[in-house]
Amino acid sequence: MPIIRPSSDLRNKYNEISNLCHETNAPIYITKNGTGDLAIMSIELYECLIERFEIYGKIEKGLKSVKNGEEYSVDEVFDEIEGEV
Repeated sequence: MPIIRPSSDLRNKYNEISNLCHETNAPIYITKNGTGDLAIMSIELYECLIERFEIYGKIEKGLKSVKNGEEYSVDEVFDEIEGEV
């Protein structure tokens, strides 16, 4: 179940919100005038989501290559992977 807090809590209870982000490792939804406005999360969760997004992009690129009939040797694949590190 998502954690939903009013925007005033960012100002008045920042430490509590920060602790919740780190303890739950999930985004917290912030409302403004009773309507959803923002989602906040810890830096650790943000970085994890970004890494996952980048991996999904590489998988999509690979699937498109297969669909287009492109072929690569194992050495070419590893050279490309090592070059991106």
